[in-house]
Amino acid sequence: MGEPGSLVTGDCARGRSWCLRRVGMNAEWLLLEDGREVTVGRGFGVTYQLVSKTCPLMISRNHCVLKQNPEGQWTIIDNKSLNGVWLNRERLEPLKVYSIHKGDHIQLGVPLGNKENAEYEYEVTEEDWEKMYPHLPPKSDQMMGKNKDLRSKRKFSLDELEGPGAEGPSNLKSKISRVSCELGQPVKSHEKDEVPSQPSEYVDSKLTSFEPSGKITGAHIYPGPPKVVELDNKKQKASNPSASQSSLLLFKETMSRILKLKTVMQEKQVAVLNVKKQTQEGNSKKIVKMEQELQDLQSQLCVEQAQQQARVELLEKTFQEDEQHLQGLKKEQGEEDLKQQLAQALQEHRALMEELNRSKTNFEAIIQAKNKELEQTKEEKEKVQAQKEEVLSHMNDVLENELQCIICSEYFIEAVTLNCAHSFCSFCINEWMKRKIECPICRKDIKSKTHSLVLDNCINKMVDNLSSEVKERRIILIRERKAKRLF
Repeated sequence: MGEPGSLVTGDCARGRSWCLRRVGMNAEWLLLEDGREVTVGRGFGVTYQLVSKTCPLMISRNHCVLKQNPEGQWTIIDNKSLNGVWLNRERLEPLKVYSIHKGDHIQLGVPLGNKENAEYEYEVTEEDWEKMYPHLPPKSDQMMGKNKDLRSKRKFSLDELEGPGAEGPSNLKSKISRVSCELGQPVKSHEKDEVPSQPSEYVDSKLTSFEPSGKITGAHIYPGPPKVVELDNKKQKASNPSASQSSLLLFKETMSRILKLKTVMQEKQVAVLNVKKQTQEGNSKKIVKMEQELQDLQSQLCVEQAQQQARVELLEKTFQEDEQHLQGLKKEQGEEDLKQQLAQALQEHRALMEELNRSKTNFEAIIQAKNKELEQTKEEKEKVQAQKEEVLSHMNDVLENELQCIICSEYFIEAVTLNCAHSFCSFCINEWMKRKIECPICRKDIKSKTHSLVLDNCINKMVDNLSSEVKERRIILIRERKAKRLF
């Protein structure tokens, strides 16, 4: 990239102006005129019309806009283009203004296939007017004025081309040659020693090419692939296969010949321009000969395109007739198809209703079986609950009657069994023996005490199944007795 600086339009009086120089080419530069908005695209009404040679839709109709801001600095705007505008390898956001500077790289569209560079790449630069002028293309408005005149001369009907009664072959040939001569006359030098020094664009602007549809576009508007008639699938099926196929093959062959003629014509143009630039004296005969060859190629191209246009119109008429015939057949068969579809739909509906009824019956049987299982499960749960309650009540009776200490009326804590086989709490019997050394129940003398671990374990497990109040009261009682024992 060059030195950064604001891209402000130079003074044309000083002989220097800003432009977009085409990368890798010495032609098709884009001039940035002071105080004017520059639009670029493939549609009509733009300042510079670009039509891609490899992909016709690469450039949008109104691809981008270049204009100056109030400070005089040039800016670029992506006008919602399909394939984008790239400034220094970074894609611009649509409808957002970006400033451009000297040395910046501008890319329109994207590379195709395995190519590294896009078809339209430019570098912002400042050049002398004399150096820049030969590389500038004609503007779109200039080409539109010429195309209007050419379009009026180009119009002649299919009857004029094919009707043998109205005009003979000689009239047709003279008419085609007259049209071709009006389209592009080569630049001839009036004096032998004088060599034309006009810019390349002057010759290119007069060499025009025709589209297959009969519309004329300027030669410097970069030629894209010819338009192909879009054939609907219905038209292809209804048309006569042999006639349609032969017509399409002939159409393709003619289009390929037209493309070859265009290529040869462009090569001749380049050769003529090179000869004019390189030779300044003594080569006027060679230039006239090459211009004559170029004119012959132009007339041949016009004839090929006229024949091709006639074939296209004939194909369109054939396809329209076939389509009308196909529509008539479809209307006749439409009612029968609707009846068959309706009957089939009714059968499917009935089968579906029968299947739904069977499914409903099966679901009802399953629901009834599940309800019975639930009722049985509830009865079993109620029985188990009653048995559990009965066991708990019986266990409470056993605890209250058999596993309570007769002294403290609590469940045994550290149960002790005397020699008479009666059991008491260890703390309670010790306190009792401080007053009397005899069994509180049978009054026999106490001769021995034995700790009963079985009773302790049994009571602890049974207390775990009781309420939390009973558990807390037992824990508090154990703590109190341990505290008293320490004192």
